Amino acid sequence: MKTGVVVILYNPDFSHVTEIKRAFSTAEWDLVFVDNTVNANANADERFIASDCTYIHCGTNVGIAKAQNIGLKKLFDKGVEYAFLLDQDSLFTPTIAAELLQQFKTLEKTSSIAAIGPSIYCQFSDCVDQGVLQKGKKVSDSLKEVKQIIASGMLLSRRAFQRVGEKENGLFIDGVDHEWCWRARAKGMTIYQSLSACMPHRQGDDRVKVLGITFKQGAPIRLYYQFRNVLILARRGYVPLYWKLRHVCAIPVRYIVNRLCFSQGKERGLYMRAGLKDGLKHFSGPIRSDKDVK
Repeated sequence: MKTGVVVILYNPDFSHVTEIKRAFSTAEWDLVFVDNTVNANANADERFIASDCTYIHCGTNVGIAKAQNIGLKKLFDKGVEYAFLLDQDSLFTPTIAAELLQQFKTLEKTSSIAAIGPSIYCQFSDCVDQGVLQKGKKVSDSLKEVKQIIASGMLLSRRAFQRVGEKENGLFIDGVDHEWCWRARAKGMTIYQSLSACMPHRQGDDRVKVLGITFKQGAPIRLYYQFRNVLILARRGYVPLYWKLRHVCAIPVRYIVNRLCFSQGKERGLYMRAGLKDGLKHFSGPIRSDKDVK
């Protein structure tokens, strides 16, 4: 039985994507690339059509949630029972995948598992991420139960996807993976993180220390979705209280740091204010237009 792998692309580095394709282009894997690039490389189809994988170009940036839904439904409609989600820059291997798949199949015999993901080796801090407020509950030497995991490296089953539902398209990008995990937990399912499978990963473009506190630094437009989605998710009963308190209370500090301490501060301020305004109005989906930001 094949296991699916969905890789979401957006202006990708094709040299790395080709490495992922080469690693998972064997009979045991069913590989799907979903491309959110607006003007896809003219050679993209040629890179994938002649190989043992599926390439889907969305034609526009539909957001990571919808792209993931497209890829997962493509696999599950074909009868695939298990599928991984990967970012285009994930340093993910068949060895990591095999370990997670074995753990998932063992867990589903005795528990209502929604998803499992690898431990994350942060390439900025050069250590395994232990979590800030929620470190999870260790259930064995190789597993811990957690409230949420990131999408990159996440393994879920067709059964879990049908029970929990699709990723939330309206969130577009930030918070999509966590929201799905929290929704699964609200339905009585569990989320696990492997302690024996570890994946190197970079979240954000950079890390910057301000007054001894480390902040993630990404593209200015991401701040729109981050600020907006915090306000959207903070109103929901199934979202953990610690997450609401941490992220809502951090809004003033994050605003000051991004506006005054980071490059492109004026542009960052515009996106943050637009995100706060749309979050209060409960607008969702992609940012409407640049003129709504100014």
